[in-house]
Amino acid sequence: MQTASTNIGERMGRSQELSDSKRGPVIGGHLGNKSIRDISWLLNIPRSTVSGIITKWEQLGTTATQPPSGRPRHMTERGQRMLKRTVRRSRQLSAESIAKDLQTWCGLQMSTTTVCRELHGMGFHGRAAASKPSITKCNTKRWM
Repeated sequence: MQTASTNIGERMGRSQELSDSKRGPVIGGHLGNKSIRDISWLLNIPRSTVSGIITKWEQLGTTATQPPSGRPRHMTERGQRMLKRTVRRSRQLSAESIAKDLQTWCGLQMSTTTVCRELHGMGFHGRAAASKPSITKCNTKRWM
């Protein structure tokens, strides 16, 4: 019988994908009439993950990961890097001119709305600085 480590730091994180080499023993344990709790303890995997793997295997007959659902993103990582580089060079450009620049340089066809959405996602926002009074010697005397 295997022993599981009790160190919580060695457990699987929330965002990690479970490898196929760990999915097989989960199904093997299920076919061997082991409880979800025992399988979880033996393989050091959360019970919810074990339960999900078993449910998926019973419903679909496979343990392979499914492709992500939904529409794929319009802009790739390379396009995002190009967009960020373009904006950092000149922050005064409009979304229309940025879209035209990306079309001529990279061949990326995208609307100005897509450019604005991607820039907002990267943390760039079209905000102007507040106007501040000019602080001169005359103004400082007046304020005092």
